[in-house]
Amino acid sequence: MSMDRFFHVLYTVVWPFFNLVHPVKAVGRENIPEGAALICPNHTKASDPFFVLYAFGRRHVMRAMAKAEVMRLPVVGWLLSKAGVFGVDRGAADINAVKTALRFLKQGDKLLMFPEGTRVEEGENVEAKTGAAMFSVRTGAPIIPVYIPAKKRWFRPTTVVIGEPFTPQVAGRKGTSEEYHAIVDDLMSRIRALGEECR
Repeated sequence: MSMDRFFHVLYTVVWPFFNLVHPVKAVGRENIPEGAALICPNHTKASDPFFVLYAFGRRHVMRAMAKAEVMRLPVVGWLLSKAGVFGVDRGAADINAVKTALRFLKQGDKLLMFPEGTRVEEGENVEAKTGAAMFSVRTGAPIIPVYIPAKKRWFRPTTVVIGEPFTPQVAGRKGTSEEYHAIVDDLMSRIRALGEECR
């Protein structure tokens, strides 16, 4: 079974249960471009990937970067890998994860990654990692900022806001560390602005 087919199977199996307890209201679906893109939401709860998945809808197949520990879980890790999820070792320079992310984007896939790199409480200030900026610069794929509310009420719709995609510009071909930091600072500002709109 192909990766896309496996993605759709898991999407369909999980959707009725997730939609029952956490229905998702998507705002800004018209901002989703065709082809490759980096989907970059804020991250407060372990369930956030599902909120993004169902906000984007079944038509938009996406790959996802997850912490390596999740991918080592029996059965769960295998299922996720078949659906296009791959692990990243957050404590080291994970070259394999970088190569996998670049490969997916270059072949036109959408890639979900949380720029903060970990769950962050609302109001807590954590410096975002520069991976999303680097991937965008190296591949030309636009970045889509996404806002997910920290509070998700059971059996009540949660509004997920999908922002307008933007393509960072840098002076050279690869970009510098300073440019990458400026890009992710801009990204997080855009996500916060979406949150203000949501409120």
